[in-house]
Amino acid sequence: MVEKLDQLLLASVNNKELFHIESFEYKSLFLSSVQPDDSNARFMPCIFIEDEHAKQFITRNITKRQLSEIYQAENHVMIGKSCIINCLKYGSNEWKKANTTIESIVELGENISVSEMIQAPTVYPTNDGHYQILTGHRRFFALVFAYGFSHVAQFKVYENKPLLSKVKQFQENASREDLPQYGKLQAFLSAMREIDSLDQARLKLGDKKLTVKDKAKNLGISMGAFDNYNVLTRYPEVIEAYEKGLTNSFVGTKKIVLKIENDYKVQHDKKLLNLSDRKYIGDLIEQQLAGKKAAKKVTTTYNLKNIHSVDILKTLLFSNVADLNLELDWDNLDWNNAQSVNNALSELIATLSNQKDIDL
Repeated sequence: MVEKLDQLLLASVNNKELFHIESFEYKSLFLSSVQPDDSNARFMPCIFIEDEHAKQFITRNITKRQLSEIYQAENHVMIGKSCIINCLKYGSNEWKKANTTIESIVELGENISVSEMIQAPTVYPTNDGHYQILTGHRRFFALVFAYGFSHVAQFKVYENKPLLSKVKQFQENASREDLPQYGKLQAFLSAMREIDSLDQARLKLGDKKLTVKDKAKNLGISMGAFDNYNVLTRYPEVIEAYEKGLTNSFVGTKKIVLKIENDYKVQHDKKLLNLSDRKYIGDLIEQQLAGKKAAKKVTTTYNLKNIHSVDILKTLLFSNVADLNLELDWDNLDWNNAQSVNNALSELIATLSNQKDIDL
């Protein structure tokens, strides 16, 4: 799939085509002919139920369990006219996220039923004669809730799947204040993969790489917003925190990430971070975002105690004690074990103390 995208991008860049101008028209489509995109950050695992079944559920002529068995809806959300039924595992993060999304769908669906939808969902045709949603998943769910799965609604229909489809999805996600932050971060990562593929296609044809300003422009966001997304997506722990329900603003979380990064660089005198550094920083970020105090790192110390003779001190400072005939097994000492090393040092001091003549 990635290879195919690279080939298409290469051909488009070579032909100097514009990526954000695709042919489309507005059409009335049956909702039943439209399918969600399960790779979209706004996707919710759903199953659409027939209008008659929805009516039976509302009038209590069929139960949730019966509907779930009919549609095999375990770990899904069933959506039909005037009803949305959450069948995800009760109390799980997915169940909680779905409930939040369901509330917004119901509110939007109720508004749609009494007024026109201002912005139609966008779709493109698939090989099986159906249409797949590009943008507007929540609006599509709301249409099904308001009118039923057999209803007809207006869509913005692209002639073909847009080449930079994830970029288009991000543009919409980023412009909406009411959308979950986790979804925005996921959409950014998907969009950047397409931007990176575009960059590689340009390089193969001898063009320059896109600048940060170019990338921000392609995504439809400011340079400041682009920097926010870049910082927050550096660490999977940040994305996981938002997935689990973190509600901090992006700017607030960015300050936390940058402070922890900077403190680590200063403490360890580093300008560039390797994978091990990032893993350690990620753990610190996870702890702080979760409200936990970071565990103090245990510092390894080695101790030379009970030196009562200046001769012993001179021996330690000016002689190679490993060459002295002290009968200490240095070869088999576990130097990675601080306690073993300290025990050996104590034994060394004791042995030197018991010797009458110290040959320096």
